[in-house]
Amino acid sequence: MAAEVVGEALLSAFLQVVFGKIYSKDVRNIIRRKKLDNTLLENLRIKLLSAEWVLNDAEEKQIKNRDVRKWLANLKEVIYDADNLLDEINTEALRCEIEGESENTSQQVLNFISTPFTAFNRRDVESKIKEILKRLDFILQQKDFLGLKVGVQNKPPRRTPSTSLVEESAVYGRNDDKNAILDLLLSDEVGGNKISVIPIVGMGGIGKTTLAQLIYNSDDVMNHFEIKAWACVSDDFDVFGTTKIIFESITSQTCDITDLNRLQENLKQKLVEKKFLFVLDDVWNEDYIEWDKLKSPFEFGSCGSKIIVTTRSDKVANMVRNVLSYTLKTMSEDDCWLLFVKHAFGNIEPGESITAL
Repeated sequence: MAAEVVGEALLSAFLQVVFGKIYSKDVRNIIRRKKLDNTLLENLRIKLLSAEWVLNDAEEKQIKNRDVRKWLANLKEVIYDADNLLDEINTEALRCEIEGESENTSQQVLNFISTPFTAFNRRDVESKIKEILKRLDFILQQKDFLGLKVGVQNKPPRRTPSTSLVEESAVYGRNDDKNAILDLLLSDEVGGNKISVIPIVGMGGIGKTTLAQLIYNSDDVMNHFEIKAWACVSDDFDVFGTTKIIFESITSQTCDITDLNRLQENLKQKLVEKKFLFVLDDVWNEDYIEWDKLKSPFEFGSCGSKIIVTTRSDKVANMVRNVLSYTLKTMSEDDCWLLFVKHAFGNIEPGESITAL
């Protein structure tokens, strides 16, 4: 089932590719040139848009609902057929373009690009579009029965909140990244900012959190900053909740304050003239007003204070940063192999046959 769920989760991205082909100039030109019924292509676009409007909700519900999972599988099949048909039309457009550019084009090249659409049959293409529209109609009629809602926003999957703890012996290939960010953290003048916000950006699972954990626990950081705090923010950007986590972390006490203003006033007093390092892990928020509310008490810290923000989103990084973002790259093959061996065999040396691979 996991493979099915992953496959369906990619459908929304694939649908954008199909829209791109529908909107393409080549497809539009060949529709006019071959005198195909343009309303069929427009109806196809509208039907696919209707499917897209409920796709986010369907992709969330498929995990627990077998009927929704089947519905998505049927939708995926018809979208793939529509894509194949658009590819055939594109192939015909390319053939016509090459024939028009050069009458001396070799027959071998023409035969190659014409396969499998050597004879472009207008009625056959229109018939295929009508069949796809009929199937889409049938699929879309089922969305209300399945309780699929329009306009549901896709949220990142929830995961267990991260902590600052890390097993350093199990981390490979990040020394250069660690040292590069440490250089930024230990400099009191980064870009002329009193308090620097350094985003670590990269795709999910690449190691942003692990890198931040390594830095957070380094001896250099412990000796350089008077105050440290770690907060896993995730997709639910809660200004009050994150402020409370930071306050409780630096005071080592439970906080019963329920008013944001009082809480931030108390945090401000703790930060005045203190050099701090905060790590905000897994940030998704793109609302600058919310970000500005969160960081308002941070401004009272001492010059040289730093905030590390880990995120998958360049948009988030550009919103929060006041220095250049640090883009985390994938590890080398050798380091990936060492990591695999560590997880697969622990402290036991793998046999020669495994090492030879």
